[in-house]
Amino acid sequence: MTQLLLAEFADQRRFIEAARFVHDAPWRVVEAYTPYPLEELPVAHSHTESRIRPVMFAGGVLTAALAYGLEYYSAVINYPYDSGGRPLHSWPTFMLVPFATGILVAAICGFVTFLFEARLPHLSNPLFASDGFQGASQDRFLLAVECREDGNRSAAAAKLADFGAIAVREIAR
Repeated sequence: MTQLLLAEFADQRRFIEAARFVHDAPWRVVEAYTPYPLEELPVAHSHTESRIRPVMFAGGVLTAALAYGLEYYSAVINYPYDSGGRPLHSWPTFMLVPFATGILVAAICGFVTFLFEARLPHLSNPLFASDGFQGASQDRFLLAVECREDGNRSAAAAKLADFGAIAVREIAR
């Protein structure tokens, strides 16, 4: 079972140094909580590339192709209707519905992917109930570090304390 270490810092510089060290160490920065945005933090915090754009593109294109195919099947194959000698397959007429449904489904796919990537809705988090967490919105800097082994956990706690952590707490997931 993985456990989190929640390190509380009062100094921004020491917080950034600790986050950079943990990024290069065998531990993993899970989340960083700060009272204001820090430009240096994304360098220390490992971000993965978002999958929202490819999922939106695939969902929109596949839905548009499916809608176009459904219109083609219904107008040309299943129920051909000769109206004034016009061609059965009239692509300019068929483009409105696939375009609109493709955009709608792409937006829905993007929203759902965003929810999964942000791990939402996450109604309860053990970090929120820990002592000192409310300081993250006022004047403290908190760093949540994941340790997979017990020996690593004590070494990580000692190293975070060396970087100037006011408190290092263990949070069970």
